[in-house]
Amino acid sequence: MITIKSKSEMDAMRRAGAIVAMVLDTLEKEVRPGIATERLDDIAEEMIRSKKALPAFKGYQGFPATICTSVNDEVVHGIPGKRTLREGDIIGIDVGVRWDGFFGDAARTLPVGEVGPAVQRLIDVTREALRRGIIQAVRNNRISDISHAVQTYVESQRYGVVRQYVGHGIGSKLHEEPQVPNFGDPGQGPSIRSGMALAIEPMVTEGSHEVKLADDGWTVLTRDHGLSAHFEHTVLVTENGTEILTG
Repeated sequence: MITIKSKSEMDAMRRAGAIVAMVLDTLEKEVRPGIATERLDDIAEEMIRSKKALPAFKGYQGFPATICTSVNDEVVHGIPGKRTLREGDIIGIDVGVRWDGFFGDAARTLPVGEVGPAVQRLIDVTREALRRGIIQAVRNNRISDISHAVQTYVESQRYGVVRQYVGHGIGSKLHEEPQVPNFGDPGQGPSIRSGMALAIEPMVTEGSHEVKLADDGWTVLTRDHGLSAHFEHTVLVTENGTEILTG
């Protein structure tokens, strides 16, 4: 069931989203060669709890960490650990926060030190795909209008769009209806209404869109080991337009 948020629920989601954005801003400054992904996780958890909020991912279906850290060919759901980042890596950082019973969720892919132009282009195209998807998240459009905007742009840039993992509704649960795929024909699926909150999250690959699950049961990898980038925002559809809660 798709939930329509009340004013007080919208306000709680705005606060959760603001905390997500603050955490991502902080982590972006910390990403550098030599830092361990578990250190980024520690920073995120300390900051979230200092804001009287809770890490949304920690313990969710058994996930063991506060954030997801997905490096290079890891698409999503990478588990922080002893791994240290190296010059030229890219890392997708996904942050979820629960505040006053409501959730915010966002992700960014960041370069570690200097990366080549082809790698930077993958990041830039994925970020732009998210922007184009958000533009379609307006009243009276359909969910698949978001999907179509992402897919057509990404594929026009000769990249792949992951199909097995999708965006989602969000509110008092981290994952709510409707699903928000990053591919599909326009004009399909539920109508977008004021009060809906969506987590839109393109996952883009430099090669094949096919993915596989790592042995840890969480980390999603590109099947051909090509690089992958991931950007996400939580957005709120209102009478006055679409509001990005995590930016």
